[in-house]
Amino acid sequence: MSMFLDRHHAGRCLADRLAHLRGSEVVVLGLPRGGVPVAYQVARSLDAPLDVVVVRKLGVPRHPEYAMGAIGEGGIRVLDPDVVARAGLSEAQVREVERRERVVLEARVVSLRSGRARVPLDGRVAVVVDDGIATGSTARAACEVARRLGATRIVVASPVAPAGTTAAELAADELVCCAAPVGFRAVGDYYRDFSPTTDEEVRALLDELDDDAHVAPRRRSLVLEDRANGPSRSVAGVVE
Repeated sequence: MSMFLDRHHAGRCLADRLAHLRGSEVVVLGLPRGGVPVAYQVARSLDAPLDVVVVRKLGVPRHPEYAMGAIGEGGIRVLDPDVVARAGLSEAQVREVERRERVVLEARVVSLRSGRARVPLDGRVAVVVDDGIATGSTARAACEVARRLGATRIVVASPVAPAGTTAAELAADELVCCAAPVGFRAVGDYYRDFSPTTDEEVRALLDELDDDAHVAPRRRSLVLEDRANGPSRSVAGVVE
């Protein structure tokens, strides 16, 4: 039975669980592509900036759907040594998979950010958001990226994850989920609409919150200026 109508609904549910972070120095990091609509709702609720953290799954050769690890921006690589050993892979084979995925990752970074500067993480709380956690390898890679970029605390937030998933195994300080079912199979099972998210949708969501971030300070400054002219007056509307 579906728990969430779609990713935006899941994001609103998740935002309720993250209310304790409101007012903190938070940056919300969506995992493209599917994690970004979820992260968008979280960022709106927390009044926090939204960015992406780009990672790629490393699939076992001949069985690419079976993750042996993940890579992330900044040269991050996370491997599951047990999976690598069971698959009988050499370091050269692992490096070849990484090389191919690294090309895709770098192209994805360029496509999704479209020249937009990365939101600084130094001294801030990074909230890493995905639409669901399965093996956890991509979430862990994202946490490693955020840690390397200076985040002082990392919260992994996901609408759903397998029962027993811990923050420690994801290299995070805190794990927040709406549900952690026993017998977890696939993330899509918990959504009524699990349609693929496109790069265009990701860019649109990033642009929308980026525009809001520029308008809101201007709106606040107008209110402050007007209050200085008289305590009983107020300003409505937005100046373009």
